[in-house]
Amino acid sequence: MEPNPEIIARIDGRLDRLGLAAEEVEAAAGLKPGSLAALLRGEGALPRGQALRRLAAALDVDEVFVLGLEPGDLIPAAMLEEPQGELGLLAPDEEALLRHYRRLDVPARAAFGLVLARAAGPEPEPPATKRGRR
Repeated sequence: MEPNPEIIARIDGRLDRLGLAAEEVEAAAGLKPGSLAALLRGEGALPRGQALRRLAAALDVDEVFVLGLEPGDLIPAAMLEEPQGELGLLAPDEEALLRHYRRLDVPARAAFGLVLARAAGPEPEPPATKRGRR
């Protein structure tokens, strides 16, 4: 979810009410230096996953408030997912596969999992352990 002006205004308003600078909240939330300032200028992306939770906690609100949702609304799943690709954990082809996989509905994911498991073949048997005699 890209930040819209309402989200930016909500975060900026919390900073004003709490009397905090963007740098203080970045440090408290464990965000990259300058990321919150860039977000407030409309140049950065809204944090996701644990970073979103830490930002909300540093602002003394919840994720629902930060995202501008109504009480009781579900937080979009994409906002709760960790940005794995940004951590360098996935190769580019793996990132692309994961992006496409996340767009599938649950039945399609289940079918894909079955096809992939069948294509991979049976699980190899674990090697037998030798037991020595005492």
